[in-house]
Amino acid sequence: MRLLIGLCAVSMTLVLPVFAQERGGEKHGGGKQEVGGGYAPKRGPAPAKAAPHAAPAAGRPADKSGHPEAPHVHTNGKWVGHDTGKNDANYHLDHPWEHGRFTGGIGIGHRWHLAGGGPGRFWFGGFFFSVAPFDVAFCNGWLWDSDEIVIYDDPDHDGWYLAYNARLGTYAHVMYLGTS
Repeated sequence: MRLLIGLCAVSMTLVLPVFAQERGGEKHGGGKQEVGGGYAPKRGPAPAKAAPHAAPAAGRPADKSGHPEAPHVHTNGKWVGHDTGKNDANYHLDHPWEHGRFTGGIGIGHRWHLAGGGPGRFWFGGFFFSVAPFDVAFCNGWLWDSDEIVIYDDPDHDGWYLAYNARLGTYAHVMYLGTS
């Protein structure tokens, strides 16, 4: 009988933590996670409708308590922080796409795992990118050797793409630098 009780105790010790783990998109307590957690939007942002002199995203607080203080995407597909429009001088390039266009696959059907580097130069699948200087702070917490990202076209800023971090739900403007 003691053996049976001991086996039951050991079994419960091993099984109960499995039920306590987070499930995809769920937080402890059963609520739906609103940012990140592996979610990737079905499409990139719509072109911005902002005034030409809209405030840059860097000085804004999070849109909601518990959300990142960086451009991010809600799990309902709403892009937050991509609203400064075509006239944002921070993303102006004299020579857009000077290294060519990224041909590795754009959008949710193409999830990439970062393979190394940092904001100045990072890579995956033999493709190299750099984060826009104005967006480097938005990449705090990115795991440059493993995070899953999705690349989207930037509808407002020629020469830039948006690299979305599925784990964190944040994104940054990135420039394609070519292949290895």
